[in-house]
Amino acid sequence: MSFSASASSKNDAESLRCSRILSSKLYLDIPTSKVPLVYSTTYNIAFLGMEKLHPFDSSKWGRICGFLIMDGALDNNCIVEPLEASKNDLLVVHSESYLNSLKNSAKVAAIIEVPPVAVLPNCLVQQKVLYPFRKQVGGTILAAKLAKERGWAINVGGGFHHCSGGRGGGFCAYADISLCIHFAFVRLNISRVMIIDLDAHQGNGHETDFANDSRVYILDMFNPEIYPFDYEARKYIDQKVEVVSGTTTNVYLKKLEEALEVSVNMFDPELLVYNAGTDILDGDPLGRLKISPDGIASRDEKVFRFARERNVPIVMLTSGGYMKSSARVIADSIINLSAKSLVDTSKP
Repeated sequence: MSFSASASSKNDAESLRCSRILSSKLYLDIPTSKVPLVYSTTYNIAFLGMEKLHPFDSSKWGRICGFLIMDGALDNNCIVEPLEASKNDLLVVHSESYLNSLKNSAKVAAIIEVPPVAVLPNCLVQQKVLYPFRKQVGGTILAAKLAKERGWAINVGGGFHHCSGGRGGGFCAYADISLCIHFAFVRLNISRVMIIDLDAHQGNGHETDFANDSRVYILDMFNPEIYPFDYEARKYIDQKVEVVSGTTTNVYLKKLEEALEVSVNMFDPELLVYNAGTDILDGDPLGRLKISPDGIASRDEKVFRFARERNVPIVMLTSGGYMKSSARVIADSIINLSAKSLVDTSKP
């Protein structure tokens, strides 16, 4: 293919992506009576008890909101309900062939790491697994719009950072982070986005999607001794901070502080996407780090303060976390952010 033909093909693809974004219904107008906290009861996954075969707590999202409401930190009527991402929305990043592959239950079973799902009728897999994920994708995309309007937003789900446009894995079937950013480029007139990925695992999905894209700066702090071992994607991390198994709270927080200080001089973002996985908690079977619950609250506070001091809108996603205690820890961290006036979850 000649250079001009290649450039023309690329322009056509960008034009199609842009038209898909502009025709999307995901950017809802949200009344000021709602707080920028996005959640739907349909986020939660339950199908014949099979969800218990994966260490992920697939009712975590509902339990986070339950704790916030129970503690009086959030009014149930103030939560923002997102729409489901449509096929047209997903095609903004995903290939047609990848989306078609999800019509095979065995493929979905491999991605979510629950082998028995392979024998279920795909209509059931779509309804019980992929529909909740598509709702969470809608939540992540909407959260960026809310963050631009209100300064911050939390999607009580999302953060599927192992999924790229052409490949899923690690419990991640859709690339919500990449989708959220492409929507922000077009609909919010934003041209510089920073991803701060503090899940214990490397965020190889968004790294693959934004390889060599100067509009996106990636700070990824991860344990290099665990999944996904994606050495190709590591080449595209702008700021790589490795934290080995057994890293304790004080060491972790010091590394984070140093990394944030460095990033100030490297990039000037107009939007910050914060992937706030809690699989760094001490005792998490997959993260293998030793961060205390208070350490999680301090971590989140540092990232939100970093955004606030630079007047950058921030979107927080809850991402990974494989202990039942994660939901309580996340709720407590959001309550701490509110106490420090970095967010306000009370009724406007």
